[in-house]
Amino acid sequence: MEKKNEVILILRLIRESFIFAFQAVIVNKVRTVLSLLGITIGIFCVISVFTVFDSMENAIRKSIASLGSNVLYVQKWPWQMGGGDYPWWKYWQRPEASLEDMRELERRTTLGEAVSYMTQVSKTVKAGSNYIENVAVMGVSHNFDQTWKFELSEGRYFSPIESAGGRNIAVVGADIASNLFPEGDPVGKRIKIFGRNIDVVGVITKEGEDFFGNSNDNVVYLPVNYFKTLVDIRDIGSTVIVKAKPDISNDELRDELTGLMRSIRKLKPSAEDNFAINETDIISKGFDNLFAVIATVGWIIGGFSLLVGGFGIANIMFVSVKERTNIIGIQKALGAKNYFVLLQFLFEAIFLSLIGGLFGLIIIFILTIIISNTTDFTLTLTQGNIILGIGVSALIGLISGILPAWTAAKLDPVDAMRSGQ
Repeated sequence: MEKKNEVILILRLIRESFIFAFQAVIVNKVRTVLSLLGITIGIFCVISVFTVFDSMENAIRKSIASLGSNVLYVQKWPWQMGGGDYPWWKYWQRPEASLEDMRELERRTTLGEAVSYMTQVSKTVKAGSNYIENVAVMGVSHNFDQTWKFELSEGRYFSPIESAGGRNIAVVGADIASNLFPEGDPVGKRIKIFGRNIDVVGVITKEGEDFFGNSNDNVVYLPVNYFKTLVDIRDIGSTVIVKAKPDISNDELRDELTGLMRSIRKLKPSAEDNFAINETDIISKGFDNLFAVIATVGWIIGGFSLLVGGFGIANIMFVSVKERTNIIGIQKALGAKNYFVLLQFLFEAIFLSLIGGLFGLIIIFILTIIISNTTDFTLTLTQGNIILGIGVSALIGLISGILPAWTAAKLDPVDAMRSGQ
């Protein structure tokens, strides 16, 4: 029975505190709005930064995931430079990844499921009177489709015989197909690259650009054995891609590839590696550091506004205590305990702070809708950020209301009633 009475008392306190907080907003509109503006701006700064941060992170991680989390890239240059102890000119002197490297890795690896090779140049692609400039024309080995994610909407991929024989055929991106063949049905028709006629055998499903601006929509894939008859692949950047077998970690595959590449290139035990083995985790870690800095800046900017807002809430509560001193005296004379008065003012401070925080969240929500509908970037106010905004608002209200509430709770009932006369 006693616990039930305590619950009823707490609910009554919350109800009365909400009523007092609402009355404070209604009766003293200008004072309250100006005081709550700090909370609104603070929550807006903090949660808007985290909203943009989360949306960017999701877009970036989705783009990175499209590269393959269980795939390693053997290349000349590392994605993360080694610093002053290994200057850039040493990287520049390294040999490019070669077709011979790919063949040897394919023959020797026990942990790799698939090995492929790719290289790229930018060229103009023509079809009749239509043409597109600066197209990424890529020479790829036969297993490329097993190590790089894409799907075909029309036609097919290269057959083993076509890849080995270096047939003049191509798989093209969706934008290449639609721009060069606006009438449709590009499969079986010819495009011209390097002045050579090339038959289109497949069209990649339209994907759109990822966060880094990469897309399969604007590429042309050629069998590398045909590509190397058009371009000296020794002089351009190239990559050997190795996909790990199921249940094989990237670290295990990296260790094996390091040993195999040193063997293939006949490096002495004391010699440095003349190749780099890259993975998407390197990109992820780099962006994690960037996002940590952005989050810190967001907290600093928002923290100042929240501090100002906290002082505003405290000011409202001190004024409220002064205005209701007589009421406090009557409550205590009738037997109200100190904690009753303390909780009453604490709840009121929390409610006021929550009102300011909710306004900040509403502004962010409206902006996410506007930005998402008017730009290509999708902003999402996540449930986690809403909870964070509400939690921070409540915490600021609690901290700001402690001193005024404590002051009210310690008032002497006789002095309090006299002061109101």
